[in-house]
Amino acid sequence: MRSFATGVCVAATYADRADGRHHDAVTINSLSSVSLDPPLVSVCMRMESLFLADLLVTKKWAVSILPHGAREIARVMAKDRATRTGAIGALPASPGPRTGALVFRSASWMECELRAAFDLGDHTLVVGEVVAADPRRDGPPLLFVDGGYRVPADPGPSPATNDLPDSPWW
Repeated sequence: MRSFATGVCVAATYADRADGRHHDAVTINSLSSVSLDPPLVSVCMRMESLFLADLLVTKKWAVSILPHGAREIARVMAKDRATRTGAIGALPASPGPRTGALVFRSASWMECELRAAFDLGDHTLVVGEVVAADPRRDGPPLLFVDGGYRVPADPGPSPATNDLPDSPWW
């Protein structure tokens, strides 16, 4: 799977406790489209994730799709919860209009409400209905491949299939 390029996102959720709302965010690269009607997306997280535990309680989260210049945000949000919590206040973010989960400055974002969760192996697959989104595109996206963050060399459209050379791989 190291050679499979994925987009890089930050998922955010929160926990309401007696002393107030506590936000958390984590880097993910498992975002996937599930359905267009209704609009559903999925993410996969380790079962022991504290972030996942909060998400399963609130049933709300936001996904900020990171642009090419957000490598440092991706690195920080991939660290332990204490480090992430300390960094959240310093990052440009605001509560999403539909869920209250933080939306970070990003290439685009969506807010989701839990539709289903499935334990599979050592991860939980979470499916959410997209209830709000901003599809803007501010430059090329940040990618993750071969253990590192990358920017596409050619962020333009892919060639049409009929322009592909004859090859047993097509």
